[in-house]
Amino acid sequence: MVEIIKLLSTLAVPVIILVIVLTGAIKKVKVYEEFVEGAKEGFTTAVKIIPYLVAMLVAIGMFRASGAMDFLTLAISPLTNAIGLPAEVFPLAIIRNLSGSGSLGLMTDLMKTHGVDSFIGHLSAVMMGSHETTFYVLAVYFGSVGVSKARHAPLSGIFADIISVIMSVILVRAIFL
Repeated sequence: MVEIIKLLSTLAVPVIILVIVLTGAIKKVKVYEEFVEGAKEGFTTAVKIIPYLVAMLVAIGMFRASGAMDFLTLAISPLTNAIGLPAEVFPLAIIRNLSGSGSLGLMTDLMKTHGVDSFIGHLSAVMMGSHETTFYVLAVYFGSVGVSKARHAPLSGIFADIISVIMSVILVRAIFL
């Protein structure tokens, strides 16, 4: 079974590319030209989001450098301990909402400190894979396309992130402890 999954995962991307090219050829679509046009649009979008990205990274840096993250971690530790979330991992749960690269740095630090095969190492890896960069998406993508009223998106994203943290703790405890 493992060998079949490895084979399928190795072939997945080339097969998808082949299917796209063949479908384009059958429908007489100029695949290369469409790809180049999409790449141009992607570049334009990337340039539009740079100011929002810089603002988000500065805010994260200020939050961590001010000591607010350490204070928040200490203040909420009774609650995190009650659900089985180690206090060391809580900053990852917060920063993951804001920045993928910032949370990757935190996860790397956790794994260097506690080890990749520790409960904290496993938990931080699962949280990285199941947690979304909610505020990053709201600030950068909504901002770049001019969405001014996010309505239910922030609350829905925060709720999903909380569920993600709780389920990460439950699953890692069930699988690795």
